[in-house]
Amino acid sequence: MDTADRHTDTISKPLIALMKGVVFRENDEKLWQQLEDKQIPVRDYVQALGLELEFDPAEGYAWLKTCEPDEGEDSLPRLVGRRQLSYPVSLIIALLRKKLAESDSSGDDTRLILSVEDIADMVKVFFPSHGNEARLLDRINTHLNKIADLGFIRRLKGQTNKIEVIRILKAFVDAQWLHELDDRLREYHEKMVTDSDNQEEGS
Repeated sequence: MDTADRHTDTISKPLIALMKGVVFRENDEKLWQQLEDKQIPVRDYVQALGLELEFDPAEGYAWLKTCEPDEGEDSLPRLVGRRQLSYPVSLIIALLRKKLAESDSSGDDTRLILSVEDIADMVKVFFPSHGNEARLLDRINTHLNKIADLGFIRRLKGQTNKIEVIRILKAFVDAQWLHELDDRLREYHEKMVTDSDNQEEGS
């Protein structure tokens, strides 16, 4: 095995994990340590693929994002795909991000844990009102499952009615986006009302 092969071999596990998705320190301390030790060669390797390593040792997560091309340069094919999110999923993510910011500013516990009912109370003002609480909770749970697949929340073991907001959400929903949240929430509300009116007209 030559030097280049040995070099690639030492970073292969962190690279494979990053290509699959977000790497969390708490999920695999050994893998996290490998990534931390080999951070520079990992950055160099992924940069050649048009990717950038986002590494946050304070929060304990890392992931790859697509580099934006310099002015006048052609964009490379995307290795990290963008997911099109529905309005309800985007809405819940926005509200959870706002709740996380409020929790941080108040100095509360670093873990933000909410019940499904808490989240339903947060979002129902933006949803068409049908007066069916059980149906609303079913819809909220469906949306939460999609958000969990994105890695932004997780359900607590033995307490499926409770979710923990994963702090990586702060990195994906930045401060500027949060600053514009009120305008976005107003747009979501108008969208929900319009969709509800269209459904009633079509029934």
